[in-house]
Amino acid sequence: MKDEASARIEEEAIIAMLMMRAKALGEKNAKDALSYEVEDSVEFSLAPPLAYYGQDEAGLQAWFDTWEGPIGGEVRDAKLTAGEDVAFWSGLMRMTGTKTDGAEVDLWFRQTLGLVKRDGRWLVAHQHASVPFAMDGSGRALLDLKP
Repeated sequence: MKDEASARIEEEAIIAMLMMRAKALGEKNAKDALSYEVEDSVEFSLAPPLAYYGQDEAGLQAWFDTWEGPIGGEVRDAKLTAGEDVAFWSGLMRMTGTKTDGAEVDLWFRQTLGLVKRDGRWLVAHQHASVPFAMDGSGRALLDLKP
């Protein structure tokens, strides 16, 4: 088991990586954003299909191109649990911005990231994003919830 100082160093390294990744995502730079992920990553995204496997730089850049200007964000209730070479992060994420068709986006969703340490670098290996749905039988996604 690691001592507290070593654990803090690992947590700081993970947070720094996540901040750089968030910057690349906000700036709509697919190549840089994917540089913080393993090549064989798994993603359960808000958008279909049910799962994405591996990296798709062209697909990510195409999605970025549907946004006018940068993509904004905010994080609440973040929690990080880190081991020696595996970690997970969870929190509430806010995505804001304007789509190229003029639609304004202001969406809160849940996100969990699974991270692995490879060759001394922390990388995202698994992503899961979701929104709650109405339990009234309609199955309607609840996109207007706020923390």
